[in-house]
Amino acid sequence: MLPSLSALGITTYYTNNIMIIKSLFKRDAANPSIAFRPSVQKIATIIRFLQKTEAFGKNWFLSQETEAKSFLYPVFDASGELTTAAEAVLEAEFKDEQFRYLSAWNGELADGEGASMALGFSDSDWPARTFKISDYGQAARRLGIDGVKELLSIIGGSLRPVLITVARNQYFKKQVFKDRPGVGWMLYLPRVLTIQQVPEARALIPVMAMDEQGEDQQIGTVIVSVTDEPFSDENPEHVRIANAIEIRLVEQNLLPRYVDI
Repeated sequence: MLPSLSALGITTYYTNNIMIIKSLFKRDAANPSIAFRPSVQKIATIIRFLQKTEAFGKNWFLSQETEAKSFLYPVFDASGELTTAAEAVLEAEFKDEQFRYLSAWNGELADGEGASMALGFSDSDWPARTFKISDYGQAARRLGIDGVKELLSIIGGSLRPVLITVARNQYFKKQVFKDRPGVGWMLYLPRVLTIQQVPEARALIPVMAMDEQGEDQQIGTVIVSVTDEPFSDENPEHVRIANAIEIRLVEQNLLPRYVDI
């Protein structure tokens, strides 16, 4: 079930100021199961990173329709795996459902501390599977630019997504192409990119993973629009840089349309 933000004490102000890290990925052909445990196991490395850094919160609970119920079920154990209790609740809730999702929150009610995550998956290739982390306050700032880049690298290596975006909801209104992902603060694409291809980028971070021979290979690139401070869609210069990167990518057919993902 989707979380009720008002029930969790998250105000409209934070709803309008969510920093969202969103990834789209495809069904694992080698493991097509839609059982919750193997699906959540794919994000275990990501969860361990979040638990270690604690910027978003170390404890995560299943989102429920009331505040009291939303403290009942811890979602992950110390190793980042799905707890038995959460698994039982989710499997009962989504019995015989083809599209499933896990919605969790960090148990923080204080202003600036709230965060949530959602994992959606199905037994088909479309709609694409999604994993989203939403920061309702200061988590991304506490994690820092280097920490956010590391998180994206972990997501890229774990899920092999077709893209990851990092931006507030409001940036959608300011990005150049509405049928394609925006660059915002950071954008991951599963391709090798060079500064010659994207000269407007302030940084290009290679994302590495081991191949079948156990050797590191680059599987993608994180494009960073702003490096000296967190991105703000209220800063015209930040928006100008992100828009310029979007145009540059489209000119080279490097930024996919959503319908083609």
